[in-house]
Amino acid sequence: MADNKRDYYEVLGVDKSVGDDELKKAYRKAAKKYHPDLNPGDAAAEKSFKEVNEAYEVLSDKEKRARYDQFGHAGVDPNFGAGGGGYGGGFTGDFGDLGDIFNSFFGGGFGGGARRNPNAPRRGNDTAATVNLSFEEAAKGCKKTVRVTKIDNCSDCGGTGAERGTTTKTCPVCHGSGQVSSAQRTPFGVIQTQQVCNHCHGSGKIIDKPCHTCAGKGRIRHTVEQNVDIPAGIDDGQIINLRGGGDAGTNGGPAGDLRINVNVRPHPFFERRGFDVFCEIPITFAQAALGADITVPTLEGKVKLTVHEGTQPGDQFKLKGKGIQRLNYSGKGDQYVKIIVEVPKNLSKAQKEKLRDFDGATDDKNYNKKKSFTEKLKDFFTE
Repeated sequence: MADNKRDYYEVLGVDKSVGDDELKKAYRKAAKKYHPDLNPGDAAAEKSFKEVNEAYEVLSDKEKRARYDQFGHAGVDPNFGAGGGGYGGGFTGDFGDLGDIFNSFFGGGFGGGARRNPNAPRRGNDTAATVNLSFEEAAKGCKKTVRVTKIDNCSDCGGTGAERGTTTKTCPVCHGSGQVSSAQRTPFGVIQTQQVCNHCHGSGKIIDKPCHTCAGKGRIRHTVEQNVDIPAGIDDGQIINLRGGGDAGTNGGPAGDLRINVNVRPHPFFERRGFDVFCEIPITFAQAALGADITVPTLEGKVKLTVHEGTQPGDQFKLKGKGIQRLNYSGKGDQYVKIIVEVPKNLSKAQKEKLRDFDGATDDKNYNKKKSFTEKLKDFFTE
């Protein structure tokens, strides 16, 4: 019944003010999505395809759209109006639109024409794997081996699916096309569609003696070990693409690619930002006040860093060229060392006395920030 039908504008995903161009664009998109050739055996997709065509047939006709906007589905019912004149015949929409869709997407016109050749070369699917790296391995590059489950052509039958010494035959039902035509009566008339041939399951070929190794499929799934060169400078979350490392193609088509997802474990000292490396080094109060030579870890080993006299907490030093190799480029990033001045704890009585003597021997001249703060504080209370 008409009351059970969805709103035509909702079916096409447009609002009531939609123009002709936007309406046609929405229709083509929906028709491609639900077309039976892309959804063989899917009853829900077939129902949606009919809804899409019905909605466009009405909304693309100005007179019918006006009646629909005024009366809803009843306004475009075949029995609408005196004498039941209406539009009770077949589908009167623009078949040219459907032809454009099928020509561009399926390689043939509506209801017939050229279809995808089941024996044409097709590229294999891409496969995926994950490699786990240490911080240093990612920075410097390394070699790894990953296990990959992939599909290859059967080595016994060469991918034909037929037992060695035998050949395949052309399907007598579809004559090698892999598809058969069927006619379906709809509210818009008879629509001819193409369905996958049930006799050869779309392959266009019949195998009398299937290969025992692959059971006639011509392809086998197995797990292999793949050697991978990890480039220096790779980062966490990046992907290494190995062309041709995926599933084998069919009918002589190229293999897909192997996409390797990179996971980099965090480092206890270093943090990466782009191609620069950051780390924090704790020093004593005396080292910060008097200056000192400290040892700093880098990706290339330990180096000495001179901390100047009067170094403040949070001061940062740059070690040029001690960062990470720039991926696919020459040169390296830098390493930045942030100074953390650690305040001593658990002082003995003698240590405390010496520290008090030291504090008493200094004044604001030795503390620039304290001096500045004291002056600002004095001005604040005298206002």
